[in-house]
Amino acid sequence: MSRLEGRVVAIAGAAGGLGPTVASVLAQEGTRLALTDVDQGRLDEVAGRLALPSDQVDARAVDLLDENAARAWAAALTERFGGVDALAHLVGGWRGGQPLDRAPLADWAWLHDLLVRTVQHTSRAFCAALKASGNGRFVLVSAAAAQRPTSTNAAYAAAKAAAEAWTLALADELAGTGATANILAVNAILTPQMRAENPDKEFASFTPAEHIAEAIAFVLSDAAAKMNGKRLALHP
Repeated sequence: MSRLEGRVVAIAGAAGGLGPTVASVLAQEGTRLALTDVDQGRLDEVAGRLALPSDQVDARAVDLLDENAARAWAAALTERFGGVDALAHLVGGWRGGQPLDRAPLADWAWLHDLLVRTVQHTSRAFCAALKASGNGRFVLVSAAAAQRPTSTNAAYAAAKAAAEAWTLALADELAGTGATANILAVNAILTPQMRAENPDKEFASFTPAEHIAEAIAFVLSDAAAKMNGKRLALHP
């Protein structure tokens, strides 16, 4: 039996650059997977490639900017699977590149919704289920920029820092319940598609998606039961 056999893991951002690799690794660990993103077609493609029996995978588009929709998703998964043991929050996106005094504040508004609001909504929606699990896990994939902000990356760094602070507050809420919340930080993600398109490029500061997926599997496992409120750096 694998270390995550039979556990129900929800993946927010499952159809993004990192999501398919994480879903594949967790499927190999014997999990039942609940996948969401904004595009049902892309979700169906991810679920199809997993080749899991229908009773082991749930793929549905959810607007995580709508808290009621996030709560409805959590409730539907609890009804279908009898509970949810973990949530991997992979929702990501980037805007930046201009100096702080010239960057449009509209970038901040967009990044705040994408990187902070979705964390707030999913954590609130799944908090009770994670506590009830007995070994519930919340893991956020974040960025080194949260602790290394630059002038040309201010909005992104600030949004990531806020998401991390919220996750650490969730860790405090979960303390003593057997559930945990932790952060995995990277500089940038090297996806299989990027590697295939640029086979000769080194990507020295990037973390391979496969390595992140393996780290997520570890954090979700019993071996990481004593880790709560930790920030693990998966970058140079």
